[in-house]
Amino acid sequence: MFVDKVKVYVKGGDGGNGMVAYRREKYVPDGGPAGGDGGRGASVVFEVEEGLRTLMDFRYNRHFKATRGEHGRSKSQHGKNSQDMIVKVPPGTTVMDETTGQVLADLTTHGQRAVIAKGGRGGRGNIRFATPVNPAPEIAENGEPGQEREVVLELKVLADVGLVGFPSVGKSTLLSIVSAAKPKIAEYHFTTITPNLGVVETDDHRSFVMADLPGLIEGAHQGVGLGHQFLRHIERTRVIVHVIDMSGLEGRDPFDDYQKINEELKQYNLRLLERPQLVVANKMDMPDAADNLNKFKEQLNEDIQIFPLSAVTKQGIRELLLSIADKIEETPEFPLHEETEEARVVYRHEKKETPFIITRASDGAFELSGAELERLFKMTDFSRDESVKRFARQMRGMGVDEALREKGAKDGDLVRIMKFEFEFIE
Repeated sequence: MFVDKVKVYVKGGDGGNGMVAYRREKYVPDGGPAGGDGGRGASVVFEVEEGLRTLMDFRYNRHFKATRGEHGRSKSQHGKNSQDMIVKVPPGTTVMDETTGQVLADLTTHGQRAVIAKGGRGGRGNIRFATPVNPAPEIAENGEPGQEREVVLELKVLADVGLVGFPSVGKSTLLSIVSAAKPKIAEYHFTTITPNLGVVETDDHRSFVMADLPGLIEGAHQGVGLGHQFLRHIERTRVIVHVIDMSGLEGRDPFDDYQKINEELKQYNLRLLERPQLVVANKMDMPDAADNLNKFKEQLNEDIQIFPLSAVTKQGIRELLLSIADKIEETPEFPLHEETEEARVVYRHEKKETPFIITRASDGAFELSGAELERLFKMTDFSRDESVKRFARQMRGMGVDEALREKGAKDGDLVRIMKFEFEFIE
């Protein structure tokens, strides 16, 4: 089965908790704090594996949760960092954040890596909080939560040349003749239901990868037929070879076919029409093909190369392959996603998220939420009074107290953060 789009859940490992401990040794008076830091949680890293061809493995395993860091220990021993979780993906995989639609990584070359969910840093032990005012602190942090997100993986096959055209125009036959690929060939529409790849070598020993993509029909960009599932595979190709049935045996007009397929490519992604296109007039061994070709040339105003050939008699194959090889050499790779320096700078300096949000629950309690506040909450050890007081100071510094007063909170009102409840005290 060819799987080319999946949704998976990834979570970086939480950091290890810091420890509260003291040095107690004979002949060492006033040993002081000795609680170590927690280790860093593992990140989820996607790595390209050349041997993979589909996203089939992700169909059965859709959750990737990395291990947490080791907790800090006494005698000032820091916890061990966790090793990153490596997830293998096929070349040509694009990773997108499902919520924001942002492209996180475009993985194309063997061994290429991208961190998809970052592990949390380890919590600090009480040796980090010692000050001249408080030389023996009872404070330690819990580990920072690892990043978690749902991502969409899309596989776009890595081919230099993409064969496009209506069903049954001879794309699979052409691929089977020019390469060692053995696609299914039969006299009915949509015989090809997955992209087929073949390596083609020309007479002058140049080689390239050709993909036979399932037949497009009118409305494919909106999800009609099979073509819409595989339009994404054309995105990476440098040259588009448009195969047209010149015999007109199925009652279709070759020029009308040509216009409809180009319209589908344009509607799917305007930049697809920037790629050089070669037109293959196939089935020239059929009776009316020559007349249809002349009519087609008259109707075509554009300066596009047309290659009359017969996949059955192999007439015209050599010239086509040499022209394709020439076109590939003079055509640069098209970037799938624009990455300008300005865009990266804007992303790096984007406005900070609101640290907290206050809402009113049905029972009258004030509910606090927000990524920054929840991160501080999860990193607080509520079993120790000093840690709780520190968290209260952090909330006051963020402006939570003031915001609650503005929302109408009075002495004794219930305030809730996640599942933790406390009273608002003036």
